Amino acid sequence: MMSIKTKDAGLAPSHPGLTAEEIDVSRLIQGDIPLAERPFHLVAQEIGLTEGEVLSIAAKLRERGIIRKFGAIVRHQRAGYIHNVMVMWAVPPGECEAVGKRLASFPEITHCYERTPFFAGRYNLFTMVHFRKKTDEDLLRKIAAAVNVEDFRVLRSLEEFKKNSMEYF
Repeated sequence: MMSIKTKDAGLAPSHPGLTAEEIDVSRLIQGDIPLAERPFHLVAQEIGLTEGEVLSIAAKLRERGIIRKFGAIVRHQRAGYIHNVMVMWAVPPGECEAVGKRLASFPEITHCYERTPFFAGRYNLFTMVHFRKKTDEDLLRKIAAAVNVEDFRVLRSLEEFKKNSMEYF
């Protein structure tokens, strides 16, 4: 990485409402985070801040709604998963949180979220499931039995699209 520390910690003229330090932190966390035990320590070193300052700035940006989401992009093929499907589950509304937690505990499931309004009037919990082999029906039946949900639909991925994070700075 190259250093992008700015000298002036005041408001940055090209980005009203953001300080130069907020922009520096944003610039480094919008892309790939270093694969390290303490990635934000490395980010902090890059811009001359402490790890605590970087985490505090990121938290404040989130509180202000400037950062809405911070998450990982799973490159499942590099991890040995060759096939993936979106599964829509029809879960009684009062059970969504509990079923969602059970679904999320499966290592093959990378995304699990509730959807409102329900899709097709009944599917309210969605998961992305990745498989190491092309046949997936047995595992899906095991997952369905484990969460006690019989009504589900499978949407198969036909094409892999490039995964990129947005870059603002």
